[in-house]
Amino acid sequence: MECFPLLQELDFSYPSDCKNYSSYVDGVEAISLALIKLRKVNLSGFPINDQSLFYLFNNCKHLEEVILFDSHEITNQGLASALHERPTLTSLSFSATSSNPEYRQVFATSHFIDSLVSLKSLTCLALWDLNISDELLYSIARESLPLMSLDLQSCTDYSYNGIFCLLSKCQRIQHLGLRGAYFLEDEHVVQLCSLLRDLVSINLSYCHQLTKSALFTLAKNCPSLSEIKMETVGSDIEGNSDSLGKFGVFPQLKGLYLGGNSWLSDESIIMITSIFPNLQLLDLKFCNHISEVPKLEVLDLSNTYVDDETLYVISKNCSGLLQLLLKH
Repeated sequence: MECFPLLQELDFSYPSDCKNYSSYVDGVEAISLALIKLRKVNLSGFPINDQSLFYLFNNCKHLEEVILFDSHEITNQGLASALHERPTLTSLSFSATSSNPEYRQVFATSHFIDSLVSLKSLTCLALWDLNISDELLYSIARESLPLMSLDLQSCTDYSYNGIFCLLSKCQRIQHLGLRGAYFLEDEHVVQLCSLLRDLVSINLSYCHQLTKSALFTLAKNCPSLSEIKMETVGSDIEGNSDSLGKFGVFPQLKGLYLGGNSWLSDESIIMITSIFPNLQLLDLKFCNHISEVPKLEVLDLSNTYVDDETLYVISKNCSGLLQLLLKH
């Protein structure tokens, strides 16, 4: 590392051989002392502990972005202490692994909350597979952190009240991930849309109470929205594909992920592509009974039952297709 003293970005994610754990831990301290210009680091899956994380945050004065997915050893206490050392952080991504003794432990202690909201320049926050709380979201709202990206994928122990409060105070959100938010209903999406005027992408996959109505509510009320992920949402949906036509036409949407939805059929897909005429990516993995999908550049039909005749129809109706995925 002494050869690259001006290095600003470092990616040590998911090393293939972690037999000598202590050498990795010691190495982080050495790196933090050598790379004084470091601004971005990805240590996902890397064997780092609380002490070495503290060294990293304390020594790297210019550190702005930290990615720590699948952390083995970091505790909420350790992360909170490290955050206190780097109040200028703008982006934080964190999740624990099942081998972590504090896997899914509540990351909503007063110490952790105080440390997180001390990051007055925080624009990107991703917390995955953690037990958080409404109090954490309320605290972010009270401080009006300048969040532009929020991802709470598969987090638990928070509610609609918490996310509504946060979004009502942090209205610059462009990217929102609420994958697995079991409490979300269609009427909640209607209410949230008024707070998401700048939204560019949203992930509502595995929100099992949502229906296709939420999809069109988002498209209608979020004029900048270009990507929607709603995989494996509610299957108890009334009406047929003809009813989709009442929603209008929304040319801004470029990417749509609808994998795992049993309600999709050829007719509904044809209607959807007419409602979203500028789609460049339509992901339909784990959807059966789909055959004809026009005007696409990328088409993912992984784990679907398509035959030669179906492929022939696609070739005739998707003249602009650049990539076709058929993985089983």
